Amino acid sequence: MSLPQHGRYAYSALPDRPVYDWPDGKRLAVYVAVNLEVFDFGGGRGAELAPGGGDPDVLNYSWRDWGNRVGAWRLMETLDTLCLPASVLANSRVLAECPGLVEAHLARGDELVGHGRTNAERQADLSEDDERALIAEVTRELTGATGKPPAGWLGPWISQSHHTPDLLAEAGYDYLLDWAHDDQPTWFATRGGGRILSLPYPQELNDIPAVVSRQVSGQEFADMVVATFDEMVEQSRSAPLVMGIALHPYVVGQPHRLRPLRTALAHVAARRDEVWLTTAGAVAAHAAPRTPGPDTRPEHRPATMDR
Repeated sequence: MSLPQHGRYAYSALPDRPVYDWPDGKRLAVYVAVNLEVFDFGGGRGAELAPGGGDPDVLNYSWRDWGNRVGAWRLMETLDTLCLPASVLANSRVLAECPGLVEAHLARGDELVGHGRTNAERQADLSEDDERALIAEVTRELTGATGKPPAGWLGPWISQSHHTPDLLAEAGYDYLLDWAHDDQPTWFATRGGGRILSLPYPQELNDIPAVVSRQVSGQEFADMVVATFDEMVEQSRSAPLVMGIALHPYVVGQPHRLRPLRTALAHVAARRDEVWLTTAGAVAAHAAPRTPGPDTRPEHRPATMDR
């Protein structure tokens, strides 16, 4: 009896893959992912600081809203001080709900990545037609802000349907960030013989699973950043690797977490001569012609490819 398969990629052991370099002969690519999100008042989904008292959940709604009003700006100031670029994973409704926030990131030259309409919903709950419409709406709104369509996508709540990679490829996206299955970019097969690049996005080095779910302290999260970076610098001597740092301003923008995080990011920035400090989109563009695959066997083809 065989296990159900996603059919997007075949197994590949890291030591068996071709070895290549990032720009300037570097082997570790590091990007900071800043998540800018909005939520419904009185309903919908959202991370919780503490159990809410029913809807409207003023405690948790206002905690998240603080991130866009205060925390995001403090985090941006830290990135400016350390001369760190960012990939901004933005709900499209942030543009209307938080005027000037996305624009401030664009002024620093940051990359804008599609991240659904709002993090109060999951795209996996939608029909295929509704999901296609969601992707089109978000793409249209973000393109209007930047003058060019976003190259990458992260689903709100890391939520995908069985059709999501196909729909993203068909909508013209170059890469997606939802799968935390590797330390290198991976080609995903999509229906009709297409493909889309899956870029490493962290769930261990992500402040929501770490702080909200596992309840680590700000200092512990900062220590995780430093330990991951130092270890991956060593590991990258034998293979090109990607290290992402996933941040949410309403979590790490809090003063007691931002202070140790700033020290951890300074540790990373101090070694900029050894590593490539970049954006997710730049990593995808560099890796695409150097990444083999997708090497899917016939029995592993996505079910949607035959429809």
